[in-house]
Amino acid sequence: MALTLEEIVRRFGGEITGERSQPIRGLAPLDRAGPEQLAFLANPKYLSQVETTQAGAVLINAADLARLPSSVSRTFIVTPNPYAYFARVAQAFLDLAAPPMVPGIHPRATVDPSAQIASSALLGPNVTVEAGAVIGEQVRLDANVFIGRGTHIGAGSHLYPNVTVYHGCKVGERAIIHAGAVIGSDGFGFAPDFTGEGDARTGSWVKIPQVGGVVLGPDVEIGANTTIDRGAMADTVIETCVKIDNQVQIGHNCRIGAYTVIAGCAGIAGSTTIGRHCMIGGAVGIAGHVTLADHVIVTAKSGVSKSLPKPGVYTSAFPAINNADWNKNAALMRNLDKLRERIKALEAAVHETSVAHEN
Repeated sequence: MALTLEEIVRRFGGEITGERSQPIRGLAPLDRAGPEQLAFLANPKYLSQVETTQAGAVLINAADLARLPSSVSRTFIVTPNPYAYFARVAQAFLDLAAPPMVPGIHPRATVDPSAQIASSALLGPNVTVEAGAVIGEQVRLDANVFIGRGTHIGAGSHLYPNVTVYHGCKVGERAIIHAGAVIGSDGFGFAPDFTGEGDARTGSWVKIPQVGGVVLGPDVEIGANTTIDRGAMADTVIETCVKIDNQVQIGHNCRIGAYTVIAGCAGIAGSTTIGRHCMIGGAVGIAGHVTLADHVIVTAKSGVSKSLPKPGVYTSAFPAINNADWNKNAALMRNLDKLRERIKALEAAVHETSVAHEN
């Protein structure tokens, strides 16, 4: 399985400097690539590795290529974004290596007669498709996938084993949903109905029906064991090309803007709106009913309790430091209220002294 540089450029663009017929059989980092592998330079600090690499060709941008000594004789593909180009070529090699998808419905799959299954779709063992569901062209449902009644799965989507998509949801084209993800479970909505105080308090939490759905736009990817709750009234919406990592919780009636990425273990409470092209770091917690503007970056482990109306980078987490230093800082934090009172007393005393001197 080899592609020549000319075939790669014909497919993905760019400009070749050097041997156009150079065969490429795989991809590798600069310091480990061999004569029939393609490497890339995304960070100029590794420019010296371009001079010594054994790669058959290197993906590079024009500015970095101009920084190389003229003595460097090597084959390049010049492209504005070598990292993204590398990713696309890697996908092409993965497709070449993968066995072709053979459409069909496994004998142990259960499909309601009213469901619509495209002839090019593949349903694995123990897949369940309920009444009125629609499975689009070239959809792949791996073992134990559950598709609820009336749910639509867009063309070219791949749902890995044990994915559950509840009733009335819509999954856009070319979605990738990894193992164990749950789409469309009930949002966390309960109305308090209590009377009395303390031990005399009686009553209960009354469940609010979650009658909305979940809508995933095209090219969305959902990580393993991530959960996206259905809306209470309106839908929870994940827009075009949103990428969500593993073990993320998205509450009911949230809206995640196009091209936003969310790292693992983030938790987003209900009715939150996140703008387009945002980056949410790992283990970030976002309160409900807040809005994040487009192009907001929230760094790992930060807590967001109010809206962020302007683009920018936001941080509230405390970076890791030496344990002894942390203990000293924690002791100071416990006494901040006392320190505040002492500062106020000192300010008052200074003010009284200055007034006395003036008189």
